[in-house]
Amino acid sequence: MSKHRKPAPKTTPAAARSASPAAVYNPPSITATTFFKNTLLQSGLIFAFAFLLYANTLTHGFVLDDSIVISDNMFTKQGAGGIPGILSKDTFFGYFKVEGKAELVMGGRYRPLTLVLFALVYQLFGESSFIFHLFTVLLFAATCVVLYRTLLLLFRRRFGEDYAAMLSWMSAALFVAHPIHAEVVANIKGCDEIATLLGSLGALYFTLKYFDSQKIGWSLAAGVSFFLACLSKENAVTFLAVIPLALWFFRSDTPNTASRAGASIWKSVLPLFAAFLVFFVIRGTILHWPQLAGGKAPMELMNNPFLKIEGDKWVPWTFSEKLATIFYTLWRYVQLLFVPHPLTHDYYPKQIPMMTFTSPGALLGLAWYGFLAWYTLSGFRRRDPVRFGILFYLLTISIVSNIVFPVGTMMGDRFAFMPSVGFCIAVSALLLQFFGKNLRLALGVLGAVLLLFSLKTVLRNPDWVSNETLFFADAKISVNSAKIHNACGGVLFDRAVKEQNQVEQTEICQQAMMHLNKAIQIYPNYKDAYMSRGGCNYILKYFDAAVDDYRRALQLAEGDVKIKNALALVLRDGGKYYGEQRGDLFKALAYLTESWQYNGKDPETARLLGVANGVQGKHPDAVMWFEKAVQLAPDNATFLFDLSLAYRASGNAAKAEETLRKAVEINPKIMEERGMKR
Repeated sequence: MSKHRKPAPKTTPAAARSASPAAVYNPPSITATTFFKNTLLQSGLIFAFAFLLYANTLTHGFVLDDSIVISDNMFTKQGAGGIPGILSKDTFFGYFKVEGKAELVMGGRYRPLTLVLFALVYQLFGESSFIFHLFTVLLFAATCVVLYRTLLLLFRRRFGEDYAAMLSWMSAALFVAHPIHAEVVANIKGCDEIATLLGSLGALYFTLKYFDSQKIGWSLAAGVSFFLACLSKENAVTFLAVIPLALWFFRSDTPNTASRAGASIWKSVLPLFAAFLVFFVIRGTILHWPQLAGGKAPMELMNNPFLKIEGDKWVPWTFSEKLATIFYTLWRYVQLLFVPHPLTHDYYPKQIPMMTFTSPGALLGLAWYGFLAWYTLSGFRRRDPVRFGILFYLLTISIVSNIVFPVGTMMGDRFAFMPSVGFCIAVSALLLQFFGKNLRLALGVLGAVLLLFSLKTVLRNPDWVSNETLFFADAKISVNSAKIHNACGGVLFDRAVKEQNQVEQTEICQQAMMHLNKAIQIYPNYKDAYMSRGGCNYILKYFDAAVDDYRRALQLAEGDVKIKNALALVLRDGGKYYGEQRGDLFKALAYLTESWQYNGKDPETARLLGVANGVQGKHPDAVMWFEKAVQLAPDNATFLFDLSLAYRASGNAAKAEETLRKAVEINPKIMEERGMKR
């Protein structure tokens, strides 16, 4: 009997064997091949697997928020010279170039590390989307390797070489292939998610090394790694719970030793708390937290989805409505982790509808997460990898769930990037638990999943080649999102502006209007949609509709100079149309007068006002407006010629001759062009 028990220490420590089976988890007996136990080889294969899966993104352009952090960010485009600005301002400042945009989303954003990395890449290679995508894919591949090595270190001491090798490899491979990560890796801006996970895993790895060796160097490395993770994105804070949990699960082997290990655990994680405290102080200083802390959630639907219309104004959802919808989105994350289809980057209002606790989706979410909480807590003392994976998932999803604080949108595939590590650990551990006696079968099941996931990832990546491709691909999925319909309409409007063929231009504008009408139907206060629709109406010469759209946009963004100038242009050309094409002088004069109120420095508007007054026989008013036009554009021969005609009509022949002479000096052919003889 003793002969049969001798191999046990290879996979299960003595402390674990001495404990009650009900108290501490004993993994299935697994014999891993030399191939899977070759750590260096597997690290290389995982890196290559991750790189090859996303190799078809290397020729993509800048997409979505890449403009905020790279192509339109003044600090990034300064290269190394922009780093001081990145470190001293909120994340949005380099794009908007004005103070106050940190408050666009509640709590502000300070994520300088990836912007610093982007600035260094820009310094060396310029605005090369290929290099930036290469950097992103390499960073992801490196993170996958660090995940594998960290899990190996985490599990090996407790479960032995064979089980740890298989569980770590399976978890890492599943993480690499999961299609829900496409948004993070195919979109360069997703580097903030990757760098956060990389730094957080590094902190866990170094903390484990310190716990095992008690060498202070590892402790310092853990603090630095975690500080860098925090500088990448705030959700690194969840590892302040994940890392102590990992030590308790896999470094305090039995309930009897847990109390003695507690002191060592807290000693090990002290550098992490110190690093977070430093980051917290820096962040608060940069973002002026005293004023942000007292601020309210923005009352703009695209930055705060938990709003509804009551009467004629937007009001926050009730607590019950918000909580029910959050549980529904949490259920959607579970669905996408198990079956990642269909994928979309856009869950903005009202793609996720408001839920109540009578909604099936909300009830499913509540039931599922209630089950997870019961399952983990009821067997918490067993310290098994399945429960650890579930707790990892729950802790890391909590901060992006809108429960802790609002994240600005309902959900997003990118928010599942870090939590998916816990999912991969739990699923891999379950596979080994159910099929552990037949490792080939477990690997076969995993292999089938990896094949399907990889295929989905490779097919999803091309959607991220450009904004236009992504928007129209995801508009088929996010059919109730105001944002994506506005984005599609905006892309089509931009294309129409550049189109020279009038027939094609009209057709493109009509397509754009379909999306923009849908966006406004979903969100009646969507300023950007009104602007784009106004532009389409302008191109189609539907001047009344264009004026209405721009007036509405200006009402929603009072004082916006860009909208005022656009409205002035539409009113001017609308006035010209009604005066010259329709003979409606009353409407023409009304449009032109309003145009002048918005842009009192446009000489063409002044000239048209002169024409409108002259046609009505109001010669003194005509002279006044033509004089304004000449003052604004003194070298314009046409304006001078019209002013000379106005002088002549008002009986001032001397002024008429003098002004005509100036016009002829500028353009000797002006009279011929106007069909008159000297």
